[in-house]
Amino acid sequence: MGLNDAVAFVGHQVHVCRFREGGRLLRWLGDDLTGQRVLDVAGGDGYWAAQARRKGAHAVSIDLARHKMLRGARLAYAPALIEGDALRLPFADGSFDKILSICAIEHFDDGGASLSEMARVLRPGGEIAMSADVLSRRAEWPELFRAHATKYHVKQTYTHESLGDMFTERGLDLQEYSYQFRSRAAEKLYLTLSAKGGRVGFNAAAPLAAWVAASDARTPNDRGSIVLVRARKRAPA
Repeated sequence: MGLNDAVAFVGHQVHVCRFREGGRLLRWLGDDLTGQRVLDVAGGDGYWAAQARRKGAHAVSIDLARHKMLRGARLAYAPALIEGDALRLPFADGSFDKILSICAIEHFDDGGASLSEMARVLRPGGEIAMSADVLSRRAEWPELFRAHATKYHVKQTYTHESLGDMFTERGLDLQEYSYQFRSRAAEKLYLTLSAKGGRVGFNAAAPLAAWVAASDARTPNDRGSIVLVRARKRAPA
């Protein structure tokens, strides 16, 4: 592993939640992506799209942050990196077999418009694997939530139900979902790390990932800090 890949690995995988989150979404896309066209929407430096490329995909990452893409271009399995807007994807209808998006929709001014664009560029039968902020118990810690929302420019939060309704309106069917940071203690940890942990708070808390995973396994899958969803585009009638 080269230096650029090692730095990216630490940033994305030595993390209290992202390695579980991104890892599961990537598994939902499939173990063998040979020849498949995969788009990561708001993919930053393209790290997770690069993991799809390692599985054989023709991977593309789109983002507005050019400085992140400049870093991503140095990855060993760098995907195609395109500077562009998630609300106006510069691709033809049905261009992709799979779409990935990791905790991005909550930052968009119009989450519905971004989902419409994802649905448009996805082929019939193709799948979206994405995650979003939920923060089910945010009313218990309003100051922490306000700090989180301000720091990360969170415009709206989502649940599997609200995303499911949005999918249905756009010709997609929800296939499965999973919440992370499900318990009250885990949710408070997530918000505290976000609000007070500084730029590397989630990375520094990586040793707590095993505790969070065990806590999630004991807690009903109906609420949490983050929701992961997988949806499939219906074939035309």
